[in-house]
Amino acid sequence: MNQWDMNQALGLTKDKKSFFEAEWPASANVHTLISTRQGGVSRPPFTSLNVGAHVGDVSEAVQHNRALVQQQVAKPLAYLNQVHSAEVIDAMSALNALQAGWPEAADASFCRQGEVVACAIMTADCLPVLMCDRAGTVVAAAHAGWRGLANGVLQNTVEAMQINPVEILAYLGPAIGPEAFEIGVEVWEAFCLRQPKAQAAFADIGNDHYLADIYALARLALADAGVHQVYGGTECTVLQRERYFSYRRDGQTGRMLSAIWLD
Repeated sequence: MNQWDMNQALGLTKDKKSFFEAEWPASANVHTLISTRQGGVSRPPFTSLNVGAHVGDVSEAVQHNRALVQQQVAKPLAYLNQVHSAEVIDAMSALNALQAGWPEAADASFCRQGEVVACAIMTADCLPVLMCDRAGTVVAAAHAGWRGLANGVLQNTVEAMQINPVEILAYLGPAIGPEAFEIGVEVWEAFCLRQPKAQAAFADIGNDHYLADIYALARLALADAGVHQVYGGTECTVLQRERYFSYRRDGQTGRMLSAIWLD
């Protein structure tokens, strides 16, 4: 009996308020889990399913919440020390570092068939991107804030998967939506001076400020890497207050998890 079957036998099925899965035509051996803010034990302002150990929450509450999430995943979760970089590492390496007490600084990970690990990303407005190939031989998860996007974290993740990009599927998880993501000219320049097509992802609202569409920017980055099978990208962590954590909205807050793994 695998871990998922054991969870079901114990009654640990997915609560739709706490967890959901990517909706995409992935291979049957590719599994995903995305958490919301609901169903945990953390108290305000981290109410309630906070998995972030770096945000000021009580350690015991975070560990309890991580255990609740781990019950839904058939393989150990390889959390990263996310630093808004474009660094991509092997999830097995990340898991070994985590278990040694020193999580690796990176913002994306990948794993291949046969590896006993799940790629894991934490977010609270930044964009989680899950990827797999059609055959279900490799998966990856990337933390794509605007800095990571601008510096190529998605392109680097695609390259690390070592699969023809036309065979890769991507799912854009919950992030800050285009009606809420107000940015300054420095962010506009980080994208548009490098790639003029990115201008379509920004709406000028005056005084050198713009509304940015992080989903559109991710689709551009993925297309630049040769990935065109892209799904998701419809949520807004800021506006959906009861469902998601949002750093932009609340400042001190928790983190959700997006995970992907292979049978």
